[in-house]
Amino acid sequence: MDIEQRMKKPLPFYMTHPGYFGPGKENTVLRDLEYLQQTYPLEVRKYQRRVAEILDKMDYEGSMIYDEYPDRYSLLHMTKTILKILQNEEMEAMEESDSSGEKWHWMENMIQVLLCNEIYKRRHGGKRGFFAF
Repeated sequence: MDIEQRMKKPLPFYMTHPGYFGPGKENTVLRDLEYLQQTYPLEVRKYQRRVAEILDKMDYEGSMIYDEYPDRYSLLHMTKTILKILQNEEMEAMEESDSSGEKWHWMENMIQVLLCNEIYKRRHGGKRGFFAF
């Protein structure tokens, strides 16, 4: 098929969008994601770094995080495991400072979002955790 024939064929609607990230544009998407993660509130960034450190131990060849379609229940189990680790660390630190334990009801959802973001970055060749531009 020559150039003239290709130019006459209609494009799919998503390819005509000005911000279309087609094949080979993963680096742009990852760079945007990593920049936006730098704008997270301080406490969320702390948890993002810790989620990345914990995920390092679960990141190996054949790990479920690299499955084409990771199982939702496995992701939820991984989230709960990370949440327990964070709770234990907070409880140890709580002896030194007086911190409230009321935040854990919403923390599971936040940890799951941070985990999914970190898995996305690893699956698409991004660096773990944060890096400065």
